[in-house]
Amino acid sequence: MTLRDLQVPALDLLRRPGVQRRVRCSAELDDLAISSARVPAGAEVDVDVVVEAVGEDIVAAGVLAAPWVGLCRRCLTDVDGVVQADVREIFQRRWVEGETYPLGDGIVDLSPMVRDAILLALPLAPLCGDQCPGPDPERFPASGDPSGDEARRDPRWAALDELKFDEPDNEGGQASS
Repeated sequence: MTLRDLQVPALDLLRRPGVQRRVRCSAELDDLAISSARVPAGAEVDVDVVVEAVGEDIVAAGVLAAPWVGLCRRCLTDVDGVVQADVREIFQRRWVEGETYPLGDGIVDLSPMVRDAILLALPLAPLCGDQCPGPDPERFPASGDPSGDEARRDPRWAALDELKFDEPDNEGGQASS
């Protein structure tokens, strides 16, 4: 389905306050991603909301769902799931940014609301399971000894070896380079 499916005609609703219309559709929204998780390209967001006129405003309330993918925060393996978001938002002709959504000329465009709700619901620190031990502990055991066996270190963490920190001099200042 297209983004057009997220545009709901509202003139008839505004003429008859209290009348409700159910909107059930799926639409593909591009670039739904945060640093730790994203909705895969080509995946659809499921929308199941009821829109209703309340005075001169339109209220949209319901549930959104979308698949997501990311990396486990402990072992860095691929992890996926389905995120759900409950919504109850107001659309107004004189909208207030960050508080309500714009009500166009007889059209309620649900896509900004859907985008915002899904982005806020994506996991900030995905985890493949509650019992995830982290990087393969048998092949890459944790060791407090920095001179440990380099061959057994997890190569995914190799970039951390490049970090260099300035050490303070004896008088409490920073060492010069």
